[in-house]
Formats: sequence, C-alpha cells, structure tokens
Amino acid sequence: MYEKSGAYSMSSFIKAQVFQKPFKVFFFDENTRIFIDRLAGFNSLYRTFGISYDNLVKTLYLNFTEKKANAALFELKKLTMQLVSLNQDIVALAKKFDEQWSQKSQ
Repeated sequence: MYEKSGAYSMSSFIKAQVFQKPFKVFFFDENTRIFIDRLAGFNSLYRTFGISYDNLVKTLYLNFTEKKANAALFELKKLTMQLVSLNQDIVALAKKFDEQWSQKSQ
C-alpha cells in the first residue's frame, strides 16, 4: 500500500493513514464462519442426493415390477418435495441472517 500511495516516506504514509484518511476495521465472527461452512455442506449433500436419486430410480425399475417401482417413487417424490420446502426455508433463514449480520448490509 505504501508503494502504491506515492508517499515520499513511510512515516508520512502512516501519518496520512492514521489521521487523514478513514479506515475500516474488519471483525470476523466465528459463528458466521461456522454458519457459512454448514451451508456449503448442504450444497454438497444435495449433489450427493441427486446422484443417489438417479441410481435409486434405475435400481427400482430394474429389480421391481412397474407398479411397485411407481409406488416407491411416489413416496420418494413426497419426501423430495419436503426436502425442497426445507431448502427454501434454509435459504430464507440465510437471507435473514445476511441482512442482520453481514457487513455488506450495514
């Protein structure tokens, strides 16, 4: 920063930074980091779920009659809709968290 500032000495650069120019103080909240890490973990779980879902559908149609496979898929569809609803709730909570605690929103 000193080299980019064009100041003629290090002391004048420091004096300008401390007394003349406003500066920002960044605070890293450990809880925020944990929250973001867990949200990222959800994304990887959803990708895994998608791959397992495809494999399950193929396995059902290979090993069961069409009637039994469709019945199982109906139940799976209901559970998937619940998961989508839960994911929407998580996204809403994340947006609320971001509005309340993010430095960008202040």
